[in-house]
Amino acid sequence: MKGLSDKRVLVTGSSYGIGRAVAVRFAAEGGHIAINHRDSASEAAITESLVREAQPNKSRKVTIVQADVSRDEQVERLMRTVIEELGGLDVLVNNSGIQIPAPSHEASLEDFDRVLGVNLRGAYMCARAAIRHFMEREGEGVILNMSSVHEIIPKPGYIGYSVSKGGLQNLTRTLALEYADVGIRVNGIGPGATVTPINRSWIHDPEKRAAIERRIPMRRSCEPEEVAALCAFLASEEATYIIGTLAPDDIHRRRSDDFRGVQRELDDLISTPVLLPSVMSPLSSFVTEEGRRCQRIGTLQIRGVIREMEGGNPLPPQRLF
Repeated sequence: MKGLSDKRVLVTGSSYGIGRAVAVRFAAEGGHIAINHRDSASEAAITESLVREAQPNKSRKVTIVQADVSRDEQVERLMRTVIEELGGLDVLVNNSGIQIPAPSHEASLEDFDRVLGVNLRGAYMCARAAIRHFMEREGEGVILNMSSVHEIIPKPGYIGYSVSKGGLQNLTRTLALEYADVGIRVNGIGPGATVTPINRSWIHDPEKRAAIERRIPMRRSCEPEEVAALCAFLASEEATYIIGTLAPDDIHRRRSDDFRGVQRELDDLISTPVLLPSVMSPLSSFVTEEGRRCQRIGTLQIRGVIREMEGGNPLPPQRLF
């Protein structure tokens, strides 16, 4: 990707999964890499080995920094160490994330706070520290927030995770608008079904995996390397006019002519449907008719249609595509 060579990149939560793939991809693009973990030193060492192997120029720097991103003093130490070790920071990838399953009425406040502390508060604290550093050198820098399809689609039984990803979506938009004029670009990525350890409950169960992949247009799950490729693009000079994007990895998106089926599935997941028929019926018709010429409608576009429908004003197709 254009403009990534020699960039200094911090990937939080990069000891395995998507974070590991992102660190390796930026290393392959010629970057200096900071690997972060909370309590998985052995896995972080594996990531370091893969990063060094991927680097085309062996003089590029690699460092491992242990820190819990939910703790403000540890975030300050993390950013200070990364800047000292790499000589600065150009790209922050907020990838750290956890989930704790439990029925919402049984979930403890401790677990709820823990998930939000890592997924949302931690992302904000890291972004805040990165922005301060970027502005000290008169701006310019990239922040990528690793969100989830569940920033939009509810995930019953994972209340902390759903809430944190919804908040991360708005964090991304707010920072993007606030700092665009000083050259700081902020974007988000919302992966769907991805083969990572956090999804171990279904990736090794053939029946569950098949049930999930049947609903994916490409009939397969996403690989971490595919998410990493999207990160590389958004951080590169090929994407210098993109801000505030909440980019889905489109392989998890359903066909637009199956939107009514998506609504039915959501209604099955939630005992009381939360999608207003007065809003969704015209939206479904719009997606069905216009979807034949444009197979996908992005997250921001769909939400824009809903806002227009709520106001009773149909949105002309040319304003969408």
